Amino acid sequence: MALTSASVIFWAFIDPVYRINAYARSFIVALVFLSAALPMREAMANTEEPEFTLVSKDDAFEVRDYAPMIAAEVSVDGERDSAASAGFRILAGYIFGGNAGSAKIDMTAPVTQSKGDTIAMTAPVTQTGGAGVWTIRFMMPKGYTLQTLPKPNDARIRFVEIPGRRVAVLRFSGLWSDGNLMSHREELTALLKAKHLKPQGEPSFAFYDPPWQPFFWRRNEIMWDVSRH
Repeated sequence: MALTSASVIFWAFIDPVYRINAYARSFIVALVFLSAALPMREAMANTEEPEFTLVSKDDAFEVRDYAPMIAAEVSVDGERDSAASAGFRILAGYIFGGNAGSAKIDMTAPVTQSKGDTIAMTAPVTQTGGAGVWTIRFMMPKGYTLQTLPKPNDARIRFVEIPGRRVAVLRFSGLWSDGNLMSHREELTALLKAKHLKPQGEPSFAFYDPPWQPFFWRRNEIMWDVSRH
């Protein structure tokens, strides 16, 4: 996700409005930005992504071994899309100077979102993005350690060390709607069963592109940790 400062500002403050009538708006945006989309895609190719070794590939399905990494994350309660927008704003504030020393940290791709623990006395999380807790993560660039990352000004942000792991990934394009995401979750679930892979924990949704990227060019993934045995 080659997100400049302007990109982050757009997502953080315009995205809640942008998602109203998303299908129609995505069609309009696709037409408006089509002429600029190719240069944008080339720029995205230069954005740092977590290192991995490809274990196997079958069309849009891949199994990857990821190296250890560090992520900044925040947990937000609410509907999936509103939680994603709120979490993005919080983390974007951190990497664009909301930290000790006002340091700027390079954006990496993807931004991930996964379902967290439900909150007591609220409706349970559902597979259609119901109320609950969602964890949004920015992967930190290579070279940082827990000791060298600047301290966030926002106490809601925490750092996590993610160990090396094996991940099953299904890549897809399209809108970030609940229907599109959950249909690919079902597809990945079926693939894991067919390939005799044992999922661990909850899957994550990974988004590599800014909101104005034409939906048919968006790179989205659903990622699910699997056992190596």
